[in-house]
Formats: sequence, C-alpha cells, structure tokens
Amino acid sequence: MSTFHFTPVEPHPLLKPFIAKMWVFESTGRLPEMDNKLIVPNGNFKLAFTSRNGLTAHVGDGTFIQRENELSLTGIVDTKVLLNPMEDQMTETIGVELNPLGAYRLFRLNYTDVSNRIGEMEDLLGNATKMLKVQMAEANTTQQKTRLLQSFLLRQLENATPDPVYDYCVNKIYYEKGLVNIKQLEKETGYTTRWLHKKFMEHLGTGPKNLAEIIKFKQVYEAYANKGNLKDHIYDYYYDQSHFLRVFKRMTGFNPTDLQNSLNELATRHYTS
Repeated sequence: MSTFHFTPVEPHPLLKPFIAKMWVFESTGRLPEMDNKLIVPNGNFKLAFTSRNGLTAHVGDGTFIQRENELSLTGIVDTKVLLNPMEDQMTETIGVELNPLGAYRLFRLNYTDVSNRIGEMEDLLGNATKMLKVQMAEANTTQQKTRLLQSFLLRQLENATPDPVYDYCVNKIYYEKGLVNIKQLEKETGYTTRWLHKKFMEHLGTGPKNLAEIIKFKQVYEAYANKGNLKDHIYDYYYDQSHFLRVFKRMTGFNPTDLQNSLNELATRHYTS
C-alpha cells in the first residue's frame, strides 16, 4: 500500500508574512482507487515543483498534467481538486502556499486567468522561471531545490508594492474568520463595493465575498478533517444546515458522510498540518 507524508519547510523570514506554509510531499506511489485524493479550498495559492514523478490534477471539470521538473501555480480555488501521482512510483513535490497577501506582491499576473485553474509558471512569467526550473532540476538535493525556490521568491519580493486598502480588507476577512459583511468593508475603507471587488479581482482573481466564503468554510472543515463533530461548528458560521451542505458539496464535491468514509492522509494532513 502506498504511503504519503508532508515534511514542513521553514520559509525565509522575509517571506513568512506571505507564505501560509511550505512543504515537501513524498509518496511511494498512487493511492488506492477507492480513496479520495482530495485537496479542499483553503484560500491559498499553490506554487508546486514536481522534483520526482509528475502529477495529474482535476480542478472542477478541468484536467491538468504537470510533468517531472515542472513548476506550476494554482490560483484561488473554490471547488474540489483531485490529485494523484502521474506514474505509480516514488513521487516528490515541493510546495509553497502563498496567502492572499503574498501572490500579488511576488507575481504580476492576471489572476483571473488562474482562478480555479493551474498554470505553468514558464507560460505565466517567461524566462525567469525557465531558468529556475533548469537550476532546480539540476540540483542534487531537496534542500538545494527549496533554497533555489526561496531565493527566486526573495528576488521577486524586491519589486513588491503593497496595496494597503486590499491588505486591510484581506486581514479583516481572516480576523473575522470569514464572517464579514462586504458593506462593512465599504464603510471602514471609504471605497465602494464595486471598487473593492475590482481590486480583489486584480490581486486575487476572485471577489471579497467569495474569499470570505472560503475562509468561513475553512473554519468548519478543519474541525471536520480532525474528526470533530460538525454540529458543534456549523451554526457558528451558517444560518442553517442546508446552506452549509450546499457549500460543502461545492467545495468538496461530496456530502460530509460520503467523504468521511474515504478521507485519507492526503485529504486531511495537507489541510490541517
């Protein structure tokens, strides 16, 4: 039977404000067919380098194949992602999860182009990432590869320009755990809902209301993934159970009972660790 584990990587201090977590994922092969290889939305962008073997990802109704020694960026996702190694053999992937404050400072992109999608970084940024891919492929150890990736991100950060209004709104959404009325953001910032939505689409690829929904769902799903009782958490964030079940189905593709019976390490430790 295949085994999976995540090894955390400590981000550089200058990158910490923008990286939710960094890890190395290793597996001995594919998961059994009956297991759900599910990655649930958590509000982060995902930068991934497949240093050994490739990956096949299904994002909503789309399919993306990332071959060995490729670098990709997954945009903000509000639907299920199913993931599996391309070949039934040893797999290693280096991952960096950028929070909503991080991606726009590091990369100048049209983020709607990668919302609910996975894009190859060479296509998105060109020659800079082409050289990085070559260097990481030629590095002898995982530690060398992660250092190269962090050095690249630090160089990207040198040209970063913060957007104080956007940052304030993102921090507010996180602080309130998604329980934010967008009119409240309008009142506190002095900018209209329409202007704020445009700013979020520019920096994030989705609107503030949708980010708040993802963060709100995250609070409940973390308890669920840790085998907690859903009924102890649902009504802290949702008016009724039927509303929550609709959101749960949209975010995971399953109802809670069916998913609980097929959760595995990939679907839980990636989310909660």
